[in-house]
Amino acid sequence: MSILSRADIIKLVQENDVQFIRLQFTDVFGQLKNVAITPSQLDKCLDNKCMIDGSSIEGFVRIEESDMYLYPDLDTFNILPWRPQQGKVARLICDVYNPDGSPFDGSPRHILKRQLERARALGYTFNVGPELEFFLFLTDEKGAPTVETHDNAGYFDLGPTDQGENARREMVLVLEQMGFEIEASHHEVAPGQHEIDFRFDDALVTADRVMTFKMAVKTIAQRHGLHASFMPKPISGINGSGMHTNMSLMKGSTNAFYDEADPQGLSGVCRSYIAGVLSHMKGITAITNPTVNSYKRLVPGFEAPVYIAWSPANRSPLIRIPAARGKSTRVELRCPDPTCNPYLSFAIILAAGLDGIERKMTPPPSTEQNIFQLTAAERVQMGIECLPGNLEEALTLMKADPLAREVLGEHVFSRFIEAKDRECDEYRTQVTPWELESCLTKY
Repeated sequence: MSILSRADIIKLVQENDVQFIRLQFTDVFGQLKNVAITPSQLDKCLDNKCMIDGSSIEGFVRIEESDMYLYPDLDTFNILPWRPQQGKVARLICDVYNPDGSPFDGSPRHILKRQLERARALGYTFNVGPELEFFLFLTDEKGAPTVETHDNAGYFDLGPTDQGENARREMVLVLEQMGFEIEASHHEVAPGQHEIDFRFDDALVTADRVMTFKMAVKTIAQRHGLHASFMPKPISGINGSGMHTNMSLMKGSTNAFYDEADPQGLSGVCRSYIAGVLSHMKGITAITNPTVNSYKRLVPGFEAPVYIAWSPANRSPLIRIPAARGKSTRVELRCPDPTCNPYLSFAIILAAGLDGIERKMTPPPSTEQNIFQLTAAERVQMGIECLPGNLEEALTLMKADPLAREVLGEHVFSRFIEAKDRECDEYRTQVTPWELESCLTKY
């Protein structure tokens, strides 16, 4: 049920001198799109009559079935703090619908809603808290981004060593103006790398916030003459950027992952959820890590989680259980990166976990050792497997797991596979600077 009504939106637009409203939606590949309208078109927008050409959006529909409608979610109304204070700009996040009034199967937001309904049918609500890392890079004389960082700071450093402090501070203040509850912000491990953490919430609200977060961070960085990049591995030899995803299932006001009587404080539901995610992880990695570059981050070392295991404390496995218990009990999946479409990523992780719950699956024993220090033979002996080593392998495994097709639906599944197969082909035909440096004079 909406908190804001139609009358509330009209009043907010009038009282705040809003002159433009951006109707935002996300395509299959996690790119934020929008159509801007003026207040004269607001009634039409609120009647769900604003139309877009779906054939122009990658992964949507063919030209002969292109008319689609934007249905705004009223609770996502927000005034963009960085726009002019006279003649303000607001936004509404929209669902995409077919002309017959049915939800569009290719809408990532609708795909997440379907899985949340499935969870509700089992008595659960799904909370998510992501941790997004990003780099701040200098720009050249034309304003184009470079991969030159503007500091050499490290983990938790502060100014003047952390020269991104001022930009990060403004990002936090802007996000708070937009309704985020910011829990912490800090410099990350690599030079020029940062993290801003916001409070968990319902998965749909959180997915909307991930899209808003990336838009706000990039915009504020630009105001400081910087370029913010969520690319997983922009610089060889240093840590990449991840989006650790913290999750919990609630049953009413009770955390379904917590069991006071269990030695580790974890319920059978939690263990089955972990088992489901681990069992499907190879088949869903292409969704949580969807670019060729994603797999430059997912290599042993650099704190990247590549080993399919879990632990109540150890940070080397794929899944970690943070120390907090009671209502704060949660599962942290450490492999996703910020290039993922948050709607699809949250949907498919939830579906994997629910599959484990429905089938009453049992996870393997937790791993207390630092997996990074184990030999390949020791990992084999312990039954610890690896994530796919590249996007091509991840797509092959995704095609083999029925869960991906079931969750995404045939429309998104086929278009995602087609586009990502093309990305692999394009990458394979490139001649990289490394190849030239290694081979040009040698051979």
